[in-house]
Amino acid sequence: MQNHLLLQIILFFSITLVAQTPENETISPTTTKPNFILIVADDLGFADLGFNGSTQIKTPNIDVLAHTGVICTEGYVSAPVCSPSRAGLLTGINQVTYGYDNNIGGNQPGFDPQYLGLPVAQKTIAKKLKPLGYTSGLIGKWHLGEESQFHPLNRGFDEFWGYTGGGHDYFTSAIDGKGYQSPIECNYKTPKPITYITDDKGDECVAFIKRHQDDPFFLFASFNAPHAPMQATKEDLALYSHIKDSKRRTYAAMIHRLDVNVGKIMAAVANYGIKENTLIVFISDNGGPTNSNASINAPYNGQKGVLLEGGIHVPFIMNWPNRFKAGTIYTKPVSSLDIAPTFLELAGNKITEEDNFDGVNLVPYLLNKDTRLPHQELKWRFTISAAIRDGDWKLVRLPDRLPLLYHLPTDISEQHNVSLKHIDKTKELLQKLGNWDVGLPHPVFLEGAIWKQRQLSLYDEKYQLTQPNQE
Repeated sequence: MQNHLLLQIILFFSITLVAQTPENETISPTTTKPNFILIVADDLGFADLGFNGSTQIKTPNIDVLAHTGVICTEGYVSAPVCSPSRAGLLTGINQVTYGYDNNIGGNQPGFDPQYLGLPVAQKTIAKKLKPLGYTSGLIGKWHLGEESQFHPLNRGFDEFWGYTGGGHDYFTSAIDGKGYQSPIECNYKTPKPITYITDDKGDECVAFIKRHQDDPFFLFASFNAPHAPMQATKEDLALYSHIKDSKRRTYAAMIHRLDVNVGKIMAAVANYGIKENTLIVFISDNGGPTNSNASINAPYNGQKGVLLEGGIHVPFIMNWPNRFKAGTIYTKPVSSLDIAPTFLELAGNKITEEDNFDGVNLVPYLLNKDTRLPHQELKWRFTISAAIRDGDWKLVRLPDRLPLLYHLPTDISEQHNVSLKHIDKTKELLQKLGNWDVGLPHPVFLEGAIWKQRQLSLYDEKYQLTQPNQE
């Protein structure tokens, strides 16, 4: 393990040397307030990173980010699909407490499209960082509403290069395009035609860091890789030509290109002299949709769209050389809801009850100054399903069967439902979950009803629970 870590660190420094700053550019001094970079992958399988055990897909840059920072092995998101997960992520508040427990799709009959997005009363990280002297930029995917009141430039972000929908073609767009062909929006320059969108996002992230290196900033690097459509460059496909399954081959190539661009961001903060004072967080917005992009969530059961571990247990890295010891492994449950309060307290904002955060500032926990659990309980509700994790126990409630109860330390892959064997624990968790559930507001919008049946069927699928071989 030590030799492996040494090789990863050597690789990181070799990468930064390749991307040196031009001679005529100055290196800025470290700012007092930390910079924040939030890197979010889209539909990434838990198993498909080197530091999580993958030998089939190579991710040297993300691995270095992990091994030189803190790996949170029990990292969760607040929803198993993109849009509500991102709503919770950017507000620090469990999105179902303000009616956001569906994915954004077309508006459904009986609902006002003016509410089809992140409620305007909810403040984002960017909005709350603004009075603290931060410049905030969003590069990439938004997926929190397309009406003007939901637009990122109206939600605290100063700069935006990207698209407001939930996905995009990797090679093309159209001036009057819709959906995956929508045009790239930008408020600080005229966007050039897309080359390969993962590369374009990486380049825009580096440019943002360069522009704002002298003052505190928040960069939301919102990648869509490896979300559909499944598209990779010929060069990257050639790197994985040995993988026989064509979809898995394309997926691996897309992850490779994501990793390359994470490397660009890492090199930029090093080259501009702000690495020590920059907190980088890397997560996926939900588990991999194994049935559509050939991702693998091993050793976790389930996938995107369900509340089994495979849908909500994600890669979770926090890297901050100025404060966090390299090689730290943190094994207590943490949540994407913790990111907002962590950033805000580090920026100098005192958290109060009025913030209504469901997350906590993770720094005291990661530094072992607070040895308690950051969260004794974590709760989820998503359309047809609800779940609670209480310590080592997790219960999932579905409409067509008895509750699912798992003891996670002895059943990490959720293969043994012990709800009848531990009936008292089942009753206890059902009551806790139910009391919380009935106090939640009605959804402010719904996705199409067809998705409910699809989600339910995913609980009956068989999932790969081990790493694949090289093939």
